[in-house]
Amino acid sequence: MKSKKRIILAYSGGLDTSIILKWLQKNYNAEVVCYTADIGQKIDHKKIISNAKKFGVKSIIINNLKDVFVKDYIFPMIRGHAIYEGVYLLGTSIARPLIAKDQIKVAKKYKAYAVSHGATGKGNDQVRFELGYHYFGPKIKIIAPWRIWKLRSRSDLINYAKKHKIPIPKDKKGAPPFSVDDNLFHTSTEGKILENPKNSAPEFIFQRTVSPEKAPNKSTSVTISFKNGDPIRVNGKKLRPSKLLEKLNQLAGKNGIGRVDLVENRFLGIKSRGVYETPGGTLLIHAHRAMETVTLDRETMHKKENVMSRYAELIYNGYWYSKERFKLQKIMDLKKNKVNGSVKLKLYKGNITIQSRVTNSTAYSMKKVSFEENKSFNKSNVERFINFHKKKLRN
Repeated sequence: MKSKKRIILAYSGGLDTSIILKWLQKNYNAEVVCYTADIGQKIDHKKIISNAKKFGVKSIIINNLKDVFVKDYIFPMIRGHAIYEGVYLLGTSIARPLIAKDQIKVAKKYKAYAVSHGATGKGNDQVRFELGYHYFGPKIKIIAPWRIWKLRSRSDLINYAKKHKIPIPKDKKGAPPFSVDDNLFHTSTEGKILENPKNSAPEFIFQRTVSPEKAPNKSTSVTISFKNGDPIRVNGKKLRPSKLLEKLNQLAGKNGIGRVDLVENRFLGIKSRGVYETPGGTLLIHAHRAMETVTLDRETMHKKENVMSRYAELIYNGYWYSKERFKLQKIMDLKKNKVNGSVKLKLYKGNITIQSRVTNSTAYSMKKVSFEENKSFNKSNVERFINFHKKKLRN
């Protein structure tokens, strides 16, 4: 007997992907394999497995990708100081390429003819997933339910769930819920009251940071040590990538650091309002930039600065695997082997203050910069320097 074709579904175990699972089973003559990437989000393994089994799913894959996520995706992005539109640290954007890559890997292992995701038809994630799918599995079919099915609203989803006896979480009855995405790097919250930009974000939506007002009245100091451009230690203790980020999340979160409320320009042309929490990532960006100031020369730093905006835009738009992003990553990693040392930060009620930068690098010269008279800098050359640049004013 010929076996059924297979579809690999990116599955969280929640309402939306459970509905998609049922819908795929009803509309495609194929076995659905449930795939979950553990990248540090709040995850209930037992719930994912039990929910999938209720639908008769035989194959349920949960892959732990936390260290890969931090080491091979977040750390390169931190080296590039990627911030979209001056505010967003790209927590959701950077996760999708990894999920897509691993999902295609699973699809090939199971000889699946198609992959499916639960990204909505208005959002950026459908683009990010599908560009990743195309890069690693161009011949594998993509099923995007939100662009195909007749369900058009949260009410339609609720009614579909009731009809097929799919459990509905209490907070998802009635009005549409907040849309929440989380991973080890960040948490994003969108929808409901947040859709109107005049409304303040309610405090209860924040999941990993306390409000600055309720943060400790005493500051916290943290030292982050770098080797070849990547963080390796926190307060002198060497930690593997995922544990290092977890530690920084905890330290920053309790001090009210990492909150952002923004209206962003989506790739598809829609403006959307969201609230993001990236506590540990915020510390890493500050510390890494501080480390580079005392280890890299001006030309290298400015070359990076000139392409940072484009680099961030590529990640936001889903072009992590593009030739252009690879090219820009090489610029971001110029002389990263020189970025060694430690930065001490003071955390206090939502604020970050750089307390010290320690390195063996000679890029920063105390002798040259000193206000005390010294012979290490020839000031007689300055007049020639100025005269040269005066001529360029009219060129």
